[in-house]
Amino acid sequence: MNYEFDKVIDRKEHHSAKWREMDKKFGTNDLIPMWIADMDFKTAPEITEAMREKLEHGIFGYVNRSDEYYEIACNWLKKRHSWEVSTKNITYSPGVVPALSIIIQEFTKPGDKIIIQSPVYYPFYNVIEENNREVVLNPLKETERGYYEMNYEDLISKIDDDVKFLILCNPHNPVGRVWKKEELEKLGKICFEKGVKVISDEIHSDLIFKENKHMPFASLGKEFEENTITCFAPTKTFNIAGLYSSFIVFPNSKDRDIFEEALGRIDLKRNNPFSLVATMAAYEKGEPWLKELLVYLEENIDYLIGYIKENIPKIKVRKPEGTYLAWLDFRDYDLSKGELERKIIEEAKIAFDDGLWFGEEGEGFQRINVACPRVMIEEVLKRLESVFK
Repeated sequence: MNYEFDKVIDRKEHHSAKWREMDKKFGTNDLIPMWIADMDFKTAPEITEAMREKLEHGIFGYVNRSDEYYEIACNWLKKRHSWEVSTKNITYSPGVVPALSIIIQEFTKPGDKIIIQSPVYYPFYNVIEENNREVVLNPLKETERGYYEMNYEDLISKIDDDVKFLILCNPHNPVGRVWKKEELEKLGKICFEKGVKVISDEIHSDLIFKENKHMPFASLGKEFEENTITCFAPTKTFNIAGLYSSFIVFPNSKDRDIFEEALGRIDLKRNNPFSLVATMAAYEKGEPWLKELLVYLEENIDYLIGYIKENIPKIKVRKPEGTYLAWLDFRDYDLSKGELERKIIEEAKIAFDDGLWFGEEGEGFQRINVACPRVMIEEVLKRLESVFK
């Protein structure tokens, strides 16, 4: 490999939330952090070089996004996902979660209902409830141990006149599904016929493992495109989440303008100087790094699964189709929430994302982030084995 993914890098002394904020969630920082979804790898050197050039320029005033910025993003979508998007329908956002909040504020009203498919990324709950909208759960079906599908019959039964949006997690966090074309088409047909718009969070769309293919939801036909707002970002892909950069694809320029006006009211319309050049460098020059990253991540996943199967077989884990997150199933131990937490935090001294954070369907599960040097995964697995074997 041309890039050093095995190198252990000190993050604790460099203001890392992942390493320094565990005490807020777990009561101590004396844990191996396998929770927050950022990577313990240096980003692509092409990105670092672009930021270094900006640093050496020495002026960090307000920046202007040229047409080239949007063209580069559109070219990435076309090259990676075979989706042609007009630059007229795309805009900047500081992040996907802030974008979700603004979309909800601007395109729904208090009391409206929004559907999410649990167990799912927990900020979805927050952006709905904190904006005085109502969460409607359409839980995924676990059709095989650790394998999830959409429950279309339940979805249809939950839709009434007050349901305005469904937030789709594509690929799905935390269960790791990369939704197939026929699954998305069935979902899209229901939403279109019932008058429910879709917000598709596709932040993990570049993190797809072999034999799987990401399908942008809005790319599956004109009806889908006109009914969907899609959220993308380079931040998970290239480990630059702290730079706050994402882009949102709207079905038309009118909706894009509404969103941009809302950003303007809170003065969040501009990138910072580093996020702008980092985003452009990522999409123009970062693909070789990404290709090697995906190989390393899949090897980490395979190592994790193989070790658990051989040494801790009561823990069940199914290989994710995408993301760098695995969904660990501890249900065979028949432990209460408190007992499972105590064993993982106090005995194994590991910080996972607790499955219940993602909804009650996540009880008995823990989410592990494998985007780290393999030596960290080896240590985590040894600790799990010592406690759970």
